Amino acid sequence: MISSNDFRPGVSIELDGAVWRVVEFLHVKPGKGSAFVRTKLKNVQTGNVIERTFRAGETVPQATLEKRTMQHTYKDGEDYVFMDMESYEEARLTPAQVGDRAKYLKEGMEVNIVKWGEQVLEVELPNSVVLEVVQTDPGVKGDTATGGSKPAIVETGAQVMVPLFISVGERIRIDTRSDTYLGRE
Repeated sequence: MISSNDFRPGVSIELDGAVWRVVEFLHVKPGKGSAFVRTKLKNVQTGNVIERTFRAGETVPQATLEKRTMQHTYKDGEDYVFMDMESYEEARLTPAQVGDRAKYLKEGMEVNIVKWGEQVLEVELPNSVVLEVVQTDPGVKGDTATGGSKPAIVETGAQVMVPLFISVGERIRIDTRSDTYLGRE
């Protein structure tokens, strides 16, 4: 159990049979009446966001999440196959379970799989990945005055905006949280 006074962004709680992650919270102490905590919660499974108010000091069950380091070994048809780095067990995840993170998944990449009981909630990628550019337009000389950018497709199929000087075959570092170019490798 966790008190509503201990809510912080990133804390996971169980509410109405689902796992919710605290996105924002505000402890309000009005002049008249008792204090309360106004929160914005995100459902980890569906992505829905709700606002909920708790009395100050109210306790709610904290979600017991298990985070395992697994390696993406290969893609079998539609499913993604991951191997547990400690027990060497395989786990198959559907494209729905992997979500939009699949655009940066590369064979051999280590990721964190977050589980609630036996249910996989999310796949956590590293904050940045290094991928090779496989397609991009050549930079035109003289177009650099504004510091422009152009689209590039990397080896996993993801499209990222890169500076004009990047060419095919270069390895670039990409921020997986914001889908932005960080630099050359």
